[in-house]
Amino acid sequence: MHRRLIGTAALALALTATQALAELKVGAIVELSGPGAAAGTNFRDGVKMGFEEINAAGGVLGEPITIVEYDSQTDPQVSRALVQKAIDEGVFAIAGTVFSSSTVVNMLVAKQAGIPQFTGSEAPSITGMGNPYIFRTAFGSQKGVPKLAAYLADEMGVKKVAIVWANTEFGKGGHSAFMAQAEKHGFEIVADIPTEQAQADFSADVLKAKNSGADAVFVYLTEEESARFLREAQKQSIGLPLVGETTLIGNKVIELAGDAANGAMGHVGLTPEANVPAMTDMVARFKAKYNYTPDHNAIKGFTAAWTIKCVTELVGKPDSEAIAQKMHGLTLTAAACPGVLLDVTWDDTGEMSRESFFVEVRDGKQTIKAILPPN
Repeated sequence: MHRRLIGTAALALALTATQALAELKVGAIVELSGPGAAAGTNFRDGVKMGFEEINAAGGVLGEPITIVEYDSQTDPQVSRALVQKAIDEGVFAIAGTVFSSSTVVNMLVAKQAGIPQFTGSEAPSITGMGNPYIFRTAFGSQKGVPKLAAYLADEMGVKKVAIVWANTEFGKGGHSAFMAQAEKHGFEIVADIPTEQAQADFSADVLKAKNSGADAVFVYLTEEESARFLREAQKQSIGLPLVGETTLIGNKVIELAGDAANGAMGHVGLTPEANVPAMTDMVARFKAKYNYTPDHNAIKGFTAAWTIKCVTELVGKPDSEAIAQKMHGLTLTAAACPGVLLDVTWDDTGEMSRESFFVEVRDGKQTIKAILPPN
């Protein structure tokens, strides 16, 4: 009897250990507090909804995914520690972070551990450092800004530009990308205005741009700063086209800026207003679940979840190294992997390429003016 009890106990322990090893964990490391909370919460909610729907449909390789959430507090060093914590707790992939200043720090930890990381960051340096474990969920500014600049030159006839940009890793990347395009298209930069992260007062910056003689103002700030800038621009009746990337005309910015966002224009890699059935359906489900309209960060997070699912199943096992190798040069179609929403390709650096959109905010919504091809 005693031996039988010992044998039963040993079997139970073995089964428990096997179940623990079989648990599939993904770490969601995002900005849930601090200056990046608006972006990070959207990204987190997109990841959650993505994996909840994946689990409801049978999971990944027949197993449910467990999401382990961590709040980076929009602090690069905190995010670095949390990436290590997620790795220690057995994740096989990481989703996040969104702010580039955090990702350039924490991605080195994931690289050392050989864990694939699906980031919402857009600074060019993210995929320019030769890290084989980093992958975008939306392309970087070095991909988006050329599309925007071509539209300014060819469709709007812009000659003189004032630049307002965040003096952060994110902002420096966008600034450098635009300056390269300014040279290519012959734009005259009549004002070059750096700002600080979490800046509250943009009155002096708006005045400089207004009096610069520009044909248009290129605004490259994060969401909350963009909303403050737009409100100040309305207050001062700036009278110039305000153009930028997704962080100027995203849904969170529109919500925060109110009618001050009307008229702002820009390039977006992802938009809930796209006339793409898969995108429209995802947005409707998201609004029903969370009671707010998702911005591009939520769509990035949703895309991250589905990319992890689809590439893991292509590999046939939750093998971090094999997943990272498979991602290089990979194309996922919306037909084969519905949650990516649009056909997408990753190159050998982890940069992505797909169609995108030029939009204008009208009556509190993004209105698509043009569909821009992959580059």
